[in-house]
Amino acid sequence: MGVSKVKSEEVSPEYSRSSTPFIFFLIVAVLTTMIAAIAFPSPAAVIPLFIAVLCWCTLPLTIAINREWEEAIILRFGKFQRLVGPGLFFKWPFFESFLKQDKRIVALDVPRQEVMTKDNISVSIDAVVFARVVNTKDSLINIRNLWDSVMKHAQATMRDVVGSIELDDLLAHREEIANRIEKVVEEETQNWGVEIISVKLQNIELPEDMKRVIARQAEAEREKRAVIIKSEGELTAAANLEKAVQQMSNRALYLRTLASLEDISYDPSNTIVFAIPLDIVRGEIIGLTALAKKSNSPEAEQKAKKQPQG
Repeated sequence: MGVSKVKSEEVSPEYSRSSTPFIFFLIVAVLTTMIAAIAFPSPAAVIPLFIAVLCWCTLPLTIAINREWEEAIILRFGKFQRLVGPGLFFKWPFFESFLKQDKRIVALDVPRQEVMTKDNISVSIDAVVFARVVNTKDSLINIRNLWDSVMKHAQATMRDVVGSIELDDLLAHREEIANRIEKVVEEETQNWGVEIISVKLQNIELPEDMKRVIARQAEAEREKRAVIIKSEGELTAAANLEKAVQQMSNRALYLRTLASLEDISYDPSNTIVFAIPLDIVRGEIIGLTALAKKSNSPEAEQKAKKQPQG
């Protein structure tokens, strides 16, 4: 990333826009035209007339135009001479030529390829690389087929990086892996006059059997969370019920039981078997037992005999 920052902060070069070629051929064309006109119709006017026609025809070849997003380099006899930017510029015809370079951001699609991860799982992966030219001279002189070379280098780097990590890391840390690929590609292409803006991993396709394994794993994780949440809820409910039991008396608990019976007894076709702890109705049982004993005592029998039968 340091290389791209340095490149982006470089001062824009001062372009050479000398109009000397255009002025030279214009002056020669005007002078030879005047000489030919003066010497006409003498045979001596043929040579200046020929030179004038040649200069007038050559004059447009001294002018060229770059669009706003373009830069060009001037080659004189095949050797780098100068850099020209957007707009009108001039060159010497016949022995100077120029090469243009588009400096807009380019999106390069890295073709899908099969890659073996570190844990021996085959995945199909593709990516997109965003880049732009920051040094026109290097991009035209140091590398041939610039964007094809950048794309192939990114493809090889992606294969190397993905092959050095495991599948779980690939699925969980896609952004970090893309940044690693971007850093490696940028370091390798710094002499090509290219700045790598970003690398994005697009589609990661897994084998069908691996998809099923991951689906089962995800389902097991969801079931695990559901069981944990349910058990935590039951633990909380049990704690709350324990507090409620400590605050309720036996009679209150008995009334609560009767209320529950009433709630579930709307349908007369159902038979409900409800177990009631003895400690809930212990007082009623003791009272009824004492009453039964008192009714069966000798005093109670004598009193019953004394009552008149009618």
